[in-house]
Amino acid sequence: MTDTATAVLDPPAPSEMGTFAEDGSYIPRQIVEDDLGDISLDDAYASTMVVVEDGQIVDGTVVRIDKEEVLLDIGYKSEGVIPARELSIRHDVDPGEIVDMGEVIEALVITREDKEGRLILSKKRAQYERAWGRIEEQREADEAVKGMVIEVVKGGLIVDIGLRGFLPASLVELRRVRDLQPYVGRELDAKIIELDKNRNNVVLSRRAWLEETQREQREAFLDNLRPGEVRSGVVSSVVNFGAFVDLGGMDGLVHVSELSWKHVDHPSAVVSAGDRIDVQVLEVDLDRERISLSLKATQQDPWQEFAASHRVGELVYGRITKLVPFGSFVQVGDGIEGLVHISEMSAHHVELPEQVVTPGEELWVKIIDLDLQRRRISLSIKQAAEGGVVAAEYQEHFGDHAYDEEGNYIGTTGSEGQQAWEDYFSSEDASLEHSGADDDAGDETAAGDGDESAAAEAAADETADVEASADEAVDAEAAADET
Repeated sequence: MTDTATAVLDPPAPSEMGTFAEDGSYIPRQIVEDDLGDISLDDAYASTMVVVEDGQIVDGTVVRIDKEEVLLDIGYKSEGVIPARELSIRHDVDPGEIVDMGEVIEALVITREDKEGRLILSKKRAQYERAWGRIEEQREADEAVKGMVIEVVKGGLIVDIGLRGFLPASLVELRRVRDLQPYVGRELDAKIIELDKNRNNVVLSRRAWLEETQREQREAFLDNLRPGEVRSGVVSSVVNFGAFVDLGGMDGLVHVSELSWKHVDHPSAVVSAGDRIDVQVLEVDLDRERISLSLKATQQDPWQEFAASHRVGELVYGRITKLVPFGSFVQVGDGIEGLVHISEMSAHHVELPEQVVTPGEELWVKIIDLDLQRRRISLSIKQAAEGGVVAAEYQEHFGDHAYDEEGNYIGTTGSEGQQAWEDYFSSEDASLEHSGADDDAGDETAAGDGDESAAAEAAADETADVEASADEAVDAEAAADET
């Protein structure tokens, strides 16, 4: 028996080729259905393209990376071009280090068509726009920003916080840092202390962030400091007005006037960065969190020392350091200078100090006034010439035997000066004896009052010469005594 079945046939597949009409003409197969409706083909093309305006931020895909530029497909009629300088806030970077092929990024439209007909974009400026909004919000909320140090510039660091933030060198740490290079590549937290979008200026402070996060430790450190106590520390930096000393938790300032009892031209003449020194705490300002220190307070006061070992009326030896219209300054001790008023320079009238003394000259002066409270010493050259009691340190130098019981200088036995006098008188005696023998021989051949008068006149001339030589010897001895 034969079964009869009803077959369901699928519709014939459309021919992959066209067909032929009855007249034999070829009819192409319809490939695309016309579904544009009333829209023209140009309008259809335009509707598929992105509309962009200058200053607009767009998204796009990186389709090409060259050394000088990056191409970005944003759906425009042509790819946008991002010049290398517009890729990052960093200078002289390799585009391949900033973006990857296929990466979707934001860019700002600089111009839709330059002179070469290209769409010019900027990734850096898009970041600026996004970052400004975020940073303004963080500033309002008093929040810290975080960024990587990308460059060392004059006076500080450049931090990448989406834009170029400037971190001054004085605000990198709690104390000023000399070498900033080790910070490059480090990620830092900082507070925003200045923001000016019109000038594209952002100033940061890491010190403010450190102070905020370490406030409790600083307060405890300051509470333990007491004025008058001596602390050991390390000189962290030297500036024109003094030196900062790290006390092991905070820095204190030693003002230039507190570095030494002597005059200091510059703090670097007394201390250097890295020196460990002992300092005395002068003042602790809890409100401003400042510590005032003194180095000279830990040292012997030369004025106190001088006043304890000298008294008015003593003679001291000094050196002329400076001439002024009203007198001259004389250094009479280590860091001690006194004034010789012009009226005390000489027994005769003096118009100008340089008529009597010159800088660098060494001489004896007498102390006529000693004011320890005002740290002033009045001296006299004129009164020193009259003699007086020599200060104890000079008596020890020349020997006690050179002074009488009242401290007046009387010279020494067997000194070079005494020997010179003895030699002088010995030679004069010998000369006189020889001269006398010649006179006797002359008397035998000469007669009359005229000859005796001539002999007396010759003797008087010879005596005058002796007296002149004696005066010179006295001056020589006086000079030797001063030496």
